[in-house]
Amino acid sequence: MLTLKAAGLLDVDAGEIVRPGIVRVDGDRIVGVGGPVAGEVIDLGDAILLPGLMDMEVNLLMGGRGENPGLSQVQDDPPTRVLRAVGNARRTLRAGFTTVRNLGLFVKTGGYLLDVALGKAIDAGWIDGPRIVPAGHAITPTGGHLDPTMFAAFAPNTLELTIEEGIANGVDEIRKAVRYQIKHGAQLIKVCCSGGVMSMTGPPGAQHYSDEELCAIVDEAHRRGLRVAAHTHGAEAVMHAVDAGIDCIEHGFLIDDEAIASMVQHGTFLVSTRRLADAMDVSHAPPELQAKAAEMFPIARKSILAAYEAGVKVAVGTDAPAIPHGKNADELVTLVELGLPPLAVLRGATTIAADLLNVTDRGRIAEGLLADIIAVPSDPLSDISVTQHVSFVMKGGKVYVDN
Repeated sequence: MLTLKAAGLLDVDAGEIVRPGIVRVDGDRIVGVGGPVAGEVIDLGDAILLPGLMDMEVNLLMGGRGENPGLSQVQDDPPTRVLRAVGNARRTLRAGFTTVRNLGLFVKTGGYLLDVALGKAIDAGWIDGPRIVPAGHAITPTGGHLDPTMFAAFAPNTLELTIEEGIANGVDEIRKAVRYQIKHGAQLIKVCCSGGVMSMTGPPGAQHYSDEELCAIVDEAHRRGLRVAAHTHGAEAVMHAVDAGIDCIEHGFLIDDEAIASMVQHGTFLVSTRRLADAMDVSHAPPELQAKAAEMFPIARKSILAAYEAGVKVAVGTDAPAIPHGKNADELVTLVELGLPPLAVLRGATTIAADLLNVTDRGRIAEGLLADIIAVPSDPLSDISVTQHVSFVMKGGKVYVDN
C-alpha cells in the first residue's frame, strides 16, 4: 500500500477542492480517500490531485516525429505507424491523459486493427501509454471523409481500401464492415456521417450515408453492446445521425439550435475538438480547404458554448494530431476561453468521458476505482491552465511521472 499526500484533491462531483489531498492506493485501485496515511508515502507538496484525464478523440497512429503528412499514406507501412504511435502514446500519458478513445484508422493495413494491437501492448506493460478504447477502422463510403482519397485526387486503384478497412457502401457492406471491426477487437464504432474541413469531399456539412445505412451501423454496434461515434459537422447531418441512434457526435462544428435541441432530447454526447480551430496550421493546405476552415472555425467557437448552455453532454476530445500529441490539455484551456466553466470542462475530461465510455471504474478519485491519478501545481478551478503542467501521473497504481 502507498499513500499520495498533496495540498488538496478535486472532488469532481461536488465541484470543490478537498484539503488536504490524501489518497491510499493498493495494487491498481484506490482503497481510501482522506483519513490516515499508510504504507509508503509520496509527498506531492502543494500540488492538487485530479482523476486521470481522458481524451475522447485521438489517433495515436498518426502525427508525431518523422511523419511527412503529405506522403505518409503511401510511404508508411503498418509497422512504421505502430512504432511511431509508441512515442505518441507515451507523450499522451505523460501529459496526464490516462484513457483515450482512438477513433478510427483510415490507412492501408491489410485489415489489421493497429490501435487494438497498440492497446494490447500497453495493457501488457510492454510500452507506456494510456488505456486505449479502439475503434479499428472508421466506416466511411467510397470517396467520403476518411477515405484516403480525401487528401488527394489519387488515380483509380491507388490506395484503395477494402470493406474490412472501413470503405463500405450499402447496408450489406456496412454490416460486414462493422462486424469485422468487432471481430478483431474494436470496442466502439466510428462512422463518417458528413464531410470534413480537411478533406476533398465537397461541403463539410453534407450527409454522406443514407438514413438506412446509418441505422444499419447503429443496429450492428448496439446489438453487440458497442457505442457509435460519428464524425459529423452539418446541422442537418447531425440530426439524422441522432435520429438513427448515434451515441456521440464528433466535432459538430456547424450545429444550430435545432440540432442542439435534438441532441439534448436524445441524450447524445458531443466531443469538443475546438482547440484545432485555433491551432491547426492550414496555410499549406489547398485554397479550397483553407476557405472551408475560414468559414467553419469561427462558427465552431460559438457552437460549443451554445451546446453546453443548452444542456448537451460535452466530453473533451482533441482530434490529436490535429493538435500535437502530448498537448491534449490545450483543449481544456481553449474550452474555458470559449466560455465553458472550468468545472464543466474538467467533468468533460473525467466523469462525462466515463459516461460516454459507459464505464464506472474511473473519472473520480474515490474508493474502489482505478488508481488513475495526476497532480497539477495549483487549483484548476481557478486556473485551468495548470492542467498543461502535470507533475505527477499514476495509472493503475503505477507511477509514470513524478516531478
